[in-house]
Amino acid sequence: MSITGNSKQAEKLAYVEEYRKVKTILVSQPKPERSPYYDLEKKHGLTIDWRPFIHVEGVSEKEFRRQRIKIDEFSCVIFTSKNAIDNYFRLAEETRAKISPDNRYFCVTEAIANYLQKFIIYRKRKVFVGKKHMEDLHNYFMKYKGEHFLLPLSNLGAEAYIPYLQKNGLQYTEALMYKTLSSDLSDLKDVFYDVLIFFSPQGIESLFENFPDFKQNNTRLAIFGSQTLQAVLDKNLFPNIQAPTPEAPSMSMALEQYLQKSNG
Repeated sequence: MSITGNSKQAEKLAYVEEYRKVKTILVSQPKPERSPYYDLEKKHGLTIDWRPFIHVEGVSEKEFRRQRIKIDEFSCVIFTSKNAIDNYFRLAEETRAKISPDNRYFCVTEAIANYLQKFIIYRKRKVFVGKKHMEDLHNYFMKYKGEHFLLPLSNLGAEAYIPYLQKNGLQYTEALMYKTLSSDLSDLKDVFYDVLIFFSPQGIESLFENFPDFKQNNTRLAIFGSQTLQAVLDKNLFPNIQAPTPEAPSMSMALEQYLQKSNG
């Protein structure tokens, strides 16, 4: 992972890790049914708790109507997340919008496209699938360049996708349909964990919204992704465990490598 930043950030990354023993870990996500973390928990005698630091709330019908957007006036819709799909169809129902079976859906990943099958009869000529980026759908966008696209999004916006749409002269309307918010973590005020695991910048923001005076001290921070890393550095914190890297493409692998040194 390439890291850029000011000299203060560089100094932090030069910090020498002491590899103190890890006993407790908090993962800032909902608890899954299956996870490689469960194997790590048994192997190293850990206590791993799960707690989402952020949550998603759909905007109300009243709030959506203030945007003066009529869902059924758009025959082309761009989906960048499963949350976007959930709230698009929820608001369509609440506003009594009639979704045409001829609508075209542009999904940035296969997982998002597969999720769409919960709501529509899946037809390949109506659902276009990318691998990860908006550019993957370029040929399809160009085919329907004369259309006006609807882009459901959250309060975090769509900075990763807007430049492509603007660069290629596509007409689109942004529709705020859901919000990513910090969860209430007040019950964790007096609880200490050896390791905190974060997967998004919003998780770091939630940490400081709940605990403005947070000091890292002996807490190790496990960070996934370059944007999350930057959020940690911006708070003058030290990232002890990082993923993805060539040696550890997943967070569980990065954690295992750290535990081999810290717990022996």
